[in-house]
Amino acid sequence: MVHQAADASKSEEATNLLPEGDAPGPVSTGGEGTSQPPELFLSGLVESLLFVADEPVTPGKLAQALERSEAEVQEALASLQALYQETGRGLRIQERGGRVQLVTAPAAAQAVENFLNLDLTTRLSGPALETLAIVAYRQPVTRAQIEAVRGVDCSGILRKLLHLGLIEEVGRLETVGRPILYGVTDQFMQHFGLISLEELPPLPAQEADTLLAATELAEEAGVDDAGPRAEDDAGGSGLEDAGPTPEDPATEPPVSQ
Repeated sequence: MVHQAADASKSEEATNLLPEGDAPGPVSTGGEGTSQPPELFLSGLVESLLFVADEPVTPGKLAQALERSEAEVQEALASLQALYQETGRGLRIQERGGRVQLVTAPAAAQAVENFLNLDLTTRLSGPALETLAIVAYRQPVTRAQIEAVRGVDCSGILRKLLHLGLIEEVGRLETVGRPILYGVTDQFMQHFGLISLEELPPLPAQEADTLLAATELAEEAGVDDAGPRAEDDAGGSGLEDAGPTPEDPATEPPVSQ
């Protein structure tokens, strides 16, 4: 009787550790005297799929694979995210553009770098960071719109940011010349330790208004992406050796699974 009470207490404690909204599945038995491990909770199944996925996936695709509703999958994702953060786990769920992926926590960046022997002797220059910030806050954005804010030709820096995988071409603006539209990538999110773009620190009102006005003016002018406007920053390299990096957001990159 005492043993039964103790077992019941342990079972209740284990259940309390589960993410909210998860319910245990039935225990499958393979025959008399043979027991199989219990079925995974939905959050565990979602976590497994994210672990083996080689690219960000939509909750809809996860729901289809699991034969569950998208709402249930969204709830499982939220439960996992809360579990990771509340228990100090080394993983996070990163979301961008309606797609999610499993990444390591920003706080684990240094340990991951040491383990993988990553070479981080180069840092983004100030002009490159400024260009990247314009793309992040105003995306999708054209080169002409970026240059309207910065006042210099940014073709070299944009090429470097494309090469580093921090920005990507996301389409073309339907105007004269159909200039390329740029947006940030998942690599950008990982580099700055962001779970979603909503974590970007808010711009001061005056800076936000200036950014909006300059990019809208460039769009209305119909300027295409041909030809430089002024001398490009630092020869267009966009890099500097082991220089300082901005404090917000963090620049140490978590590594995706």
